[in-house]
Amino acid sequence: MFWRMTGLSGASPVDTILDKENFTLEELLDEDEIIQECKALNSRLINFLRDKAQVEQLLRYVVEEVPEDSEKKRSFKFPFIACEIFTCEIDVILRTLVEDEELMDLLFSFVKPDHPHSTLLSGYFSKVVICLMLRKTAPLMNYVQGHPEIVVQLVDLIGITSIMEVLIRLIGADENIYSNYGDAMQWLENTDVLEMIADKFSSSDSPEVHANAAEILCAVTRCAPPSLATKICSPSFVGRLFHHALEESRPKSVLVHSLSVCISLLDPKRLASASYQAFKSNLSHGALVTASPETVDGMLESLGNLLKLLDTSAENVLPTTYGYLRPPLGKHRLKIVEFISVLLTIGSETAEKELIRQSAIKRSIDLFFEYPYNNFLHHHVENIIVSCLEGKRTELIEHVLNECDIVGKILVAERLSSLSTESNGPTVPSEERAPPRIGNVGHMTRIANKLIQLRNSNSTIQAHLQENTEWVEWQTNVLVKRNEVENVYHWACGRPTSLHDRGRDSDDDDYRDRDYDVAALANNLSQAFRYGIYSNDYIEEAQGSLERDDEVILKCELYRNIAFLLILVGCKSISKSV
Repeated sequence: MFWRMTGLSGASPVDTILDKENFTLEELLDEDEIIQECKALNSRLINFLRDKAQVEQLLRYVVEEVPEDSEKKRSFKFPFIACEIFTCEIDVILRTLVEDEELMDLLFSFVKPDHPHSTLLSGYFSKVVICLMLRKTAPLMNYVQGHPEIVVQLVDLIGITSIMEVLIRLIGADENIYSNYGDAMQWLENTDVLEMIADKFSSSDSPEVHANAAEILCAVTRCAPPSLATKICSPSFVGRLFHHALEESRPKSVLVHSLSVCISLLDPKRLASASYQAFKSNLSHGALVTASPETVDGMLESLGNLLKLLDTSAENVLPTTYGYLRPPLGKHRLKIVEFISVLLTIGSETAEKELIRQSAIKRSIDLFFEYPYNNFLHHHVENIIVSCLEGKRTELIEHVLNECDIVGKILVAERLSSLSTESNGPTVPSEERAPPRIGNVGHMTRIANKLIQLRNSNSTIQAHLQENTEWVEWQTNVLVKRNEVENVYHWACGRPTSLHDRGRDSDDDDYRDRDYDVAALANNLSQAFRYGIYSNDYIEEAQGSLERDDEVILKCELYRNIAFLLILVGCKSISKSV
């Protein structure tokens, strides 16, 4: 138990077991309060558990599979309790483990190829090893350094998510560990662990292996030791990724997850992630990976082969509620469009010229209109268009307006407004019902509004829009009215109409700027309660009582009004202090 008072509580069941002359570890593990007693640092219990024989038995529960016909306690309860005892982080128990070579061999025997690896025990093994990483980092890393085969064995089990979590921390892609114990992990920088992980894209057909390999590599791009950071953004490593991704015989999951790693290398938004904010105070211990021009050039070398995959000849059909897709877009093509979107955000003139030359932007915009119900695709293509329009290079803006003809395509889609029955595109409506309205109107509206916003500061956009009489007419008769209808601050449905001039993301400013007339609010509340506009549980209770009188009612009103006033005054002070 966490605490006791003499005379008010009986003896702990754990102490009762420890009072016996002969008792076993299993008896203690079967007692429900053993974890509480460990956390309460019960000295008699800890002195028993710190013994090598007991630590060894606890490890066997964690790493050894049992026959299927074993008791449930042995299969489930004892392994769980044993793992929880280790993760209580009791120093003497952990010291017994890390200072004994045989016990460490027993722990890491779990990752040997001939050992069964159930999901349940993998989770327990992972928790114990991560606990040692956090509390006994130096001894653990010294042991792993002396047994380099452990890293290879962990990579071979990368398809198990729990093992993946161990590997992420082991190679230093965890700011909490690496920032404090960078010296203990320097040896890993000279290994081929990143190459071994990347090669899993080629040696395995399992989507889980591909996803976990990408997760580890993405973690390295966010927080990694310096030499690993240099290696993962090198042109040779990027080339290795694209080589695996573009192999015709490989599953599409290889392409999807390889591109996820490249996107993580390029995407500047990762700098604002939570992990970065937690780690930025320790930047001297690790490095955020930034894509160099050489890295971008390495990616652009494979861009042509990548873009060929956007044009598919597959004949597979996907039935939908509005008809069917022939063929569906697919995760791999969606990921390629996302990759193009991120390439345009890094400000590389070389990348922009190559995307224009190979018509990558034009093909992405075509997909936007060919798949009018895929909002994931619409989001990425909108980002592509906005990046081009907001860019500083006129060549990119003219390409979107002229070669891609974004304005003309928007007007054609708006004119049709419904899914075409005569189109030869991949999205085919059902013959049994009327064609539905296309689903990308909202994104087209946002793109149109962005064009109008930017024309005031960009003569190229302004001239292009003014020359198009159909656009001017559509903007006047359709877009302006649509924006008015979609302005939520004009809706008479409970929203404050006085805020129509505020931006749609100004909720914080609303609370920050609003001033409260406390005296007027108090008077209104008093009147409301007096005439029964608001229910008052206290008043109803008083009225239902045999001893009700006016004094009780007035007191209830007073208490309720005071409570409201305190809340309002508190809101006012908080909003002004933010």
